[in-house]
Amino acid sequence: MSDLVIPAPPQPTVPTTTGGRFPVRRVFCVGRNYAAHAREMGHDPDREPPFFFTKPADAVVGDGADTPYPPLTAQLEHEVELVVAIGAAAVDVPVADALGVVWGYGVGLDLTRRDLQAEAKRLGRPWDAAKGFDASATVGVLVPATGVDPTQGTVELTVNGTLRQAGDLADQIWSVAETIAELSRSVRLAPGDLLMTGTPDGVGPLVRGDEVEGRIAGVGSVRTVIV
Repeated sequence: MSDLVIPAPPQPTVPTTTGGRFPVRRVFCVGRNYAAHAREMGHDPDREPPFFFTKPADAVVGDGADTPYPPLTAQLEHEVELVVAIGAAAVDVPVADALGVVWGYGVGLDLTRRDLQAEAKRLGRPWDAAKGFDASATVGVLVPATGVDPTQGTVELTVNGTLRQAGDLADQIWSVAETIAELSRSVRLAPGDLLMTGTPDGVGPLVRGDEVEGRIAGVGSVRTVIV
């Protein structure tokens, strides 16, 4: 008999190309990891070390699922990102060893309530309400790390078939290995953690009815419709 006083919440998972599902423990995101995007948001990328924020695990929804337009915002925006799925524990891992803790990769959409984020920045408050709302992280099917080169590959996002974002993994200020190493200095990474690695420039608004598709060469794609 369970001693839980309420039923345990369901375990968020993401499908993989192996046929199994990847259990999601935590979601970390790195901010301003592409120079052009940092500049379009009004920051100097040459002076900023990587910084991180989080989303709750149950903010993750699967490829093809509809995304409800969130409340409390008039400025929902898209950001396409490489998602890294951690498969082994990592504490203060060296850059040279960092990719060894990766189980696989996927394509993700980091959705942002940009007006709430701007207000939080103005007031010096956390970004939680702007970044960690329900269904704010759509994640495509994960592929095992073997055979994937996370240092290069075109990154694109279209809305209703029109190209909005275009870049390359090679444009990242901090590589996947460097980002994992830096994050592992402050938290103990564990199997099930996801890391969203930043977005190219071209972020923009979404409205109900928009069909959003992100693609990364050599990794895959992700798709959702805003409803």
